[in-house]
Parts: sequence; C-alpha cells; structure tokens
Amino acid sequence: MKAIIPAAGQGTRFLPASKAVPKEMLPVLDKPMIQYVVEEALAADAREVIIILSDDKPEIAAHFSPSPDLVRSLEHKGSTTLAQSVRHAGALPVSFVRQPQPLGLGNAVYQAEDFVCGATEGFFVLLGDVLVPDNRLLRRMREVSAAQGNASVLAVIRVPDEDVSRFGIVDVELIGGSEQDGTAVWQINALVEKPLPEEAPSNLAIFGRYLLTPRVMEILAHTGPGAGGEIQLTDALEELLASEPLYAIEVGADEGLDCGTVADWLSTNIKLAARDAELSKVVSAACDRIF
Repeated sequence: MKAIIPAAGQGTRFLPASKAVPKEMLPVLDKPMIQYVVEEALAADAREVIIILSDDKPEIAAHFSPSPDLVRSLEHKGSTTLAQSVRHAGALPVSFVRQPQPLGLGNAVYQAEDFVCGATEGFFVLLGDVLVPDNRLLRRMREVSAAQGNASVLAVIRVPDEDVSRFGIVDVELIGGSEQDGTAVWQINALVEKPLPEEAPSNLAIFGRYLLTPRVMEILAHTGPGAGGEIQLTDALEELLASEPLYAIEVGADEGLDCGTVADWLSTNIKLAARDAELSKVVSAACDRIF
C-alpha cells in the first residue's frame, strides 16, 4: 500500500511566515510537521510515500534528502543524536510529484495517479497539517476496510457547529461499535464540502486521513471544479458512493491534532510538549509565570 501526502497548498493561514517557509515545514517540537505524517504512514506499513509539491516548495524535498556533509559535521562535533536525526530524515522512502497549479485537493491527489495505476489495493491519503502522533489510526482504518470488503474508509472528528464550514462534513449511520468508547464504525450516506452551519448534516468532519480504493483515481480524472472553484476530493468521494460503499471511524480529540491554523498549531505544540517528560516542565513553569 502506498501513501500520498498533498503538500502543494499556499498555506495562506500562516502568512507571512509561510511566504518563505512552507507551512508543512513549520516545527512541531523538534521536527517539521510533515515528518510526523511521513512516519505515520510508514508505521502503517506503507511501502512508499509520495509527497505532492508545488515548484515553490523545494525546502520539503531538501528536508527528505540525504545531507552527508551536515551529518559528518555534527558527528565531528560529537552531536551524535542530532546527526542520527538528520540521517533518519534523509533516508525515509519518500518520492515527489509536482502539482503545476493549485487546483484543489482532488487535483493534488490525482497527480500521483501513475504511482497507484493498476493497483488492486487501496492507498492512503494523509493531509500534512493534521497529526496523529500515536500512529495507530491508519492501522484501524485498514482493519475496518478489510472487514468491509476492502472498501474506502475515512477518519472523522467532531468539530464545533460553528466550524463545520472549514471542513468536509459527512452524513452517517452507525453500523458497528460504540460512540461512547471510540469504536464506532459508520457507513457514510453523503458528504458535503464546507457547508454552511445550518446546512451541515452532522458535526463529523473529515479529519485528513483517507484509505481509498483505486476507483477514486478514475473518478478524479473527470471531476470538475467544486467549492471555491477547486477540484475537491470530497466531490469525487460523493460520486464514489454511487458505486461503492464508504465508511468512517472517529478520531479521538486527544488522538488527532490539527495544525491548520496558527492557533491550532500552537495548541498542538503545547499538547505534545506537555506529554514529554522534560518539555512538560517548561510548559508547567511558563504557565505558572503567566497565570
């Protein structure tokens, strides 16, 4: 199974910082957010990760390229832990595909069509601005897919009603598990991209983790512009529902971490720092001084 990470967007919510540094390269603790996403895919046994880039984001490709001179310099200084971290990032099995124009998420995913063409198994799509640090979600999605005849599975998360217009929202019915203990499995009846709050069928938002069948690529080949004038992956999934079932599982509030806005990115850094034995002391001391 392969994994696709679209990372060609302009990151406008992070301007002016994202003018010079791609949003996906902003640090979450000690490494860029996109490295968490690559490592998550590989932890779920993805054989290869394909990152979709625009021409003005060479920094991402550079990060995942070997840096032997830097490694030697760090080792010479005795910084063996840093040298290993740089070597690790440069050795990850990552390929790159260019998206010539920013035509939307659906178009970005379609740029990897040659990588999954002819495949009989599904593929992952992971958005680069949401993190699942415990690396368990994709495996759960594979289990549900296998139990449902290798069908497509989406991850969803509950969002406040006033935020539904930021996301793709699903209309679902429970078919297994329990909402109370986080084991719920839903069958999706419909998807709506960025609906008005009064028109949203639920407050379950697509979280940025997809396990999709190859049929999706066939649909994206002819999917036209949708919301915002862009080619939306949600529209292709809506068409998929006409021929294949589609399922969803929920991401817990503490399991999935959003980095899509400056506030969310800051919150993610604080949450992960609080889980670290040493950094939690820094967070606690800072909070004591502020409050």
